[in-house]
Amino acid sequence: MATLIDLAETPVRELNQALHTPSTATWRILNPRGAHAVACGIREDLAVEVEGHVGYYCAGMNQHATVTVHGNAGTGVAENMMSGTVRVRGNASQSAGATAHGGLLVIDGDAAARCGISMKGVDIVVGGNVGHMSAFMGQAGRLVVCGDAGDALGDSLYEARIYVRGTVKSLGADCVEKEMRPEHHAELAELLKAAERDEDPADFRRYGSARELYHFDVDNTAAY
Repeated sequence: MATLIDLAETPVRELNQALHTPSTATWRILNPRGAHAVACGIREDLAVEVEGHVGYYCAGMNQHATVTVHGNAGTGVAENMMSGTVRVRGNASQSAGATAHGGLLVIDGDAAARCGISMKGVDIVVGGNVGHMSAFMGQAGRLVVCGDAGDALGDSLYEARIYVRGTVKSLGADCVEKEMRPEHHAELAELLKAAERDEDPADFRRYGSARELYHFDVDNTAAY
């Protein structure tokens, strides 16, 4: 049986303390009403269902847990996540998955600007569109966009891989389109399956780093 916590009655601090020393493996959180830092810092293999919209940094620093938000999420959902799964059934604001090292972040709707900024190994699957400068300075991991991407996609990218099904408004500095080889179709198929998506990998294009900005070169000054 799930542990039920109503945030209309219980402060977020008490919720997070309970999740850090859990008595059960399944949790249901009611009335988040845009509260910030809901379900942050979990280190256990828990299943957490949040029934409603959340504010900043929901499920930040997640390890092992599966956190599902049945609503929209504010800035920095799953920020610095290490492992586990975070799913947003609605839309996400800017900087979703920022600096995340691992795990899977799924956003069923759209994600705003800088989705996956400085990602360091996380996999992010967005069912809709992403805003400008998504995957900015992405170091490792994969960003899958089933809709369209805004300006400056992959700006200053390192080794993160980007797959986009729709249109890309513009590519950022040092980001280029790359060939979709069989191993990339297979990788993408696994990511889509994990995210419970049914898009065809053949409909996507792949983007990555041209590797021209790894080291400073005076000839590239204008690109920095």
